[in-house]
Amino acid sequence: MENYINEPSSLNVEGGLMGKKVLIATLYNPEPVILATTRLGPERLILLVDKEPSKEQENSLKVIQDSLGKVIEVKVVKTDVYDIVNVATKCVEVIDLQPKDDSIYINITAGRKTKAIGLLFAAYARHERVKKVAYNPEEDRNAVVYLPRLSFKLTESEKKVLEYIYSGKYESISDLSKKIDLSTAMLYRAIDELKDKDLITTEEGLKLTDAGKIARL
Repeated sequence: MENYINEPSSLNVEGGLMGKKVLIATLYNPEPVILATTRLGPERLILLVDKEPSKEQENSLKVIQDSLGKVIEVKVVKTDVYDIVNVATKCVEVIDLQPKDDSIYINITAGRKTKAIGLLFAAYARHERVKKVAYNPEEDRNAVVYLPRLSFKLTESEKKVLEYIYSGKYESISDLSKKIDLSTAMLYRAIDELKDKDLITTEEGLKLTDAGKIARL
């Protein structure tokens, strides 16, 4: 995967490290991205485009690179269009590649809804890294809707259960209990919580839902 880290980090007036503003945004029409960039003033812009961009998407990217690209760093990440897990996974990878002192902002205005949802779920999975999640209503170019910065809020037991189910095949909770290092009470409690959060299903063996696959990232 391409390295999306901009090295080196800036120095503040005292000579210490100072993080940069990073905007990660979905792309279709250029206007929402240009508007969000103008308002935020990021030093790095990361755009999500389709694996096989449409002509309009390519034109939008050219407009942004020819304008914003002259003053800030513009990077492109290609993802699936409808596979929300793939989109979220790619976005989590990108977030994890940013220097720890950078401030990350998300804008989900443009592009397919599935891509926007994938980016939003990535923000949930990296709640501690994302400063704000924004949406600009089409009806009012001056309005900004800030979405809640939610988190999956998993306990250590729940994280462990997700990892075991992701990595192995278990037909029942009893089957999992023979492998996992958790007490029976903790295991059943974690299973109940994960089912309630719609992160796992137990209907045909223990399996992760799409949300569960994203939550474990």
